[in-house]
Amino acid sequence: MESTALIPLQYALDTFYLLVCGALVMWMAAGFAMLESGLVRAKNTAEILTKNIVLYALACVMYLLVGYYLMYGGAQGGVLPNFGFLIGNEHAADVVAAGGEGAPAYSKRADFFFQVVFVATCMSIVSGAVAERMKLWAFLAFALVMCGLIYPIEGYWTWGGGFLKQLGFKDFAGSGIVHLAGASAALAGVILLGARKGKYGSRGQINAIPGANLPLATLGTFILWLGWFGFNGGSQLKISGIADANAVAAVFVNTNLAAAGGLLAALVVARLLFGKADLTMILNGALAGLVSITAEPATPSAVQAVLVGAVGGVLVVFSILMLERLRIDDPVGAISVHGAAGIWGLLAVPLTNTSASLSVQMLGAACIFAWVFVASLVVWGLIQLLMGLRVSEEDEYEGVDIAECGLEAYPEFTRK
Repeated sequence: MESTALIPLQYALDTFYLLVCGALVMWMAAGFAMLESGLVRAKNTAEILTKNIVLYALACVMYLLVGYYLMYGGAQGGVLPNFGFLIGNEHAADVVAAGGEGAPAYSKRADFFFQVVFVATCMSIVSGAVAERMKLWAFLAFALVMCGLIYPIEGYWTWGGGFLKQLGFKDFAGSGIVHLAGASAALAGVILLGARKGKYGSRGQINAIPGANLPLATLGTFILWLGWFGFNGGSQLKISGIADANAVAAVFVNTNLAAAGGLLAALVVARLLFGKADLTMILNGALAGLVSITAEPATPSAVQAVLVGAVGGVLVVFSILMLERLRIDDPVGAISVHGAAGIWGLLAVPLTNTSASLSVQMLGAACIFAWVFVASLVVWGLIQLLMGLRVSEEDEYEGVDIAECGLEAYPEFTRK
């Protein structure tokens, strides 16, 4: 039995740890903004930056008003949420109870903050895939539904104690719940939206459309890599005990090594396929490694983490090439990074976690994809009917910065 004198210190330490990790995950919003703005053309930079910062604010508000209760409030019963911090009340509902000795684990405010940045991460995945041709307000309308309804429902199935949790589905930090969900929503939007003008020729040729700022894309990848330590490490939720501290250390090491493995594998595959060190594939390889390890970063050995990440790095290259052949235009490779690697991450869990079942992992992946894809397809379709999804051909040619934002990210380079 732990000394009662230690309980306040443990509570403070675990709450502080969760808040710091949440701040790291929030910083991933900057990573997505830099990555995506570097991989699109200069004439679309301001619009994609606008999407990334506005979606973060929308995610915070919608998850506060609706999403958090849908995802975690069901067990309390009743019609109205019992989260006192929503209206400023201080009472016992402001703590999340520990699973063991009965001591409170951490503040529910900290838990909300940590969870809301995950919602924003999921929606950021969609932003890059639909870049350069979607109306800004159509995207934001979808973000309201995604953050307030679609994501919380599938998140409840596992993290909120729903049926997947009861079946034994394992997804430590969200390879499926966050990343596959974001990729599924993005895929539905891209299918309805169509490809950018000039991406595909009438005779089947695929035309490369290079991004405007690869240094910015590389910076974005480094920021995401850093933020992922909060993403995965914070998902342990506690650090005050010896077992928790050791688990967090393992998560940090494995997260880092998986990214390295994914990057190097993508580098090798790109060299074999193209004869060159393709930087965009290398960046996506690192991100694919991170997504792959996210479902279970605590149980693999260091070498196993490298291998899990490396498989993700290989998969992402072939997935990007396959989607291009299918004429599914994803300017930043988000569907491949978060979808293909997300599925692999879920299926890799039983390799190192003996309590996981491959069949249950497959079922979980299928349920997440089916729900998010179909629900997103319906919402995208309704938005298309009500306000349209795509900017005009003229606006797409001129760049959505002027059409949607009324300014340019690089005005000094404008042709007079």
